[in-house]
Amino acid sequence: MTLSFPASRRFIPTLSKTEALPHEGFELNGWRRVPVLMALIGSAGCGLLAQAPAARPAFEAFDVATIKPAAPEPGRFIRMQSAHRFYAKGYTLKLLVGAAYNLNPHAISGGPVWIESDKYDILAGTPGEARPNVDEQMSMLRNLLADRFGLRFHREDKEMAIYALSVARGGSKLKESTGPADGLPELVSVVFPEKEGGFHLQLPARNASMAQFTSMMQRAVVDRPVVDRTGLMGRYDFDLEWMPDETQFGGELASSAAVTKPDLFAAVQLQLGLRLEGTKGPVAAIAIDAVRRPSEN
Repeated sequence: MTLSFPASRRFIPTLSKTEALPHEGFELNGWRRVPVLMALIGSAGCGLLAQAPAARPAFEAFDVATIKPAAPEPGRFIRMQSAHRFYAKGYTLKLLVGAAYNLNPHAISGGPVWIESDKYDILAGTPGEARPNVDEQMSMLRNLLADRFGLRFHREDKEMAIYALSVARGGSKLKESTGPADGLPELVSVVFPEKEGGFHLQLPARNASMAQFTSMMQRAVVDRPVVDRTGLMGRYDFDLEWMPDETQFGGELASSAAVTKPDLFAAVQLQLGLRLEGTKGPVAAIAIDAVRRPSEN
């Protein structure tokens, strides 16, 4: 894994029909990728005789899971490496809780200092014959956090700084998705190096709802919870391109000396016809009551 980047070359790996994009985090290997919602690329079997689909398990818990301290290298992701192999790389416990409960890290309080510093790799097997979707993966992750990390918490309704996403005065510029109605969303941000340092991002979103877009933003991009107030109920295809600042991606992407793209707030309005505005609002936050470092197996 390296921190060198091509100056202008865009590299997006090609996926086979049985692979899946990671849905959380970012990778560094001559390029960066910051995906949040996993897009599963499924393949349907075909034959002369139709076969009944296999019974879908409850996906309450992983069959087996190994937890180890992560190597001291940049990058993190959560992905299904295969139909039955879940992998979370380079995650702190706080970020794991945020992923499992769909929360911005600022909505998680309590716990010892190490929950924000110690990073872990988790490799786990999933039950049954079917590949678990994102919600099912997170259900199993929640069980693992309780079982292996001893996570106990309570909910707190808090008034917090948030971002509200609404339709801008000129109206939405979003286009209805051309994908199948039952297709899974694709929300994959790709990070490009700038010639004078820093980075810019491209998000080609496909078949995504506004709820999924705001979920991605609050979990991986911005430093506050994000609330969907657009009133838009469809699924959309759109492209968003911007330059991040130090408040985004946990401060892990440096700002560029030269401004070649709009900032996130301007890009959302100019390119999508939406408005991302800072305000205050109620958040169903989590307060950690108890947690422990896990055993490796």
